[in-house]
Amino acid sequence: MKRWMLVALAAVIVLSTGGARAAVHGDLAAVVKAREVAFAKTMADRNLKAFSAFISREGVFFGGKGPARGRAAVVDVWKRFFDGPDAPFSWEPETAEVLGTGKLALTSGPVHDPSGELIGTFTTIWRLESDGKWRVVFDKGCDVCKPVVPEKAAEPEKTPETKQ
Repeated sequence: MKRWMLVALAAVIVLSTGGARAAVHGDLAAVVKAREVAFAKTMADRNLKAFSAFISREGVFFGGKGPARGRAAVVDVWKRFFDGPDAPFSWEPETAEVLGTGKLALTSGPVHDPSGELIGTFTTIWRLESDGKWRVVFDKGCDVCKPVVPEKAAEPEKTPETKQ
């Protein structure tokens, strides 16, 4: 009888701890998602200095000319997107996931042009750094694949056998 009580107690402890972990995981995902929203706001606010603060010193951003490695290189490549009064694009997270360790996370979602048209998607990998702040360690965007609209098929030529 005592053995079954111990097994039941152990099961309760394991299940309650798992629930606590799930709650913490959900809380961390919400924190990282909010961090991504704040990161995107730096573009809308045209604030390159604030943008820079979100990037890890060893962050890597992938682009058309290959990866930009390190915060300074990323800022150098991205500063052109901060020229002018209007942002050339915007993004927002749809998904946020955090590893069980609570130290690495992923966000992803759509990228829109100024008119609101979907032009791409992004994936960002975040790391909880030693100062307690989540910073971008990897970032990669992808253009949206435009659907191929088939041309109206021409009617097949009639062969002597099919002519009537």
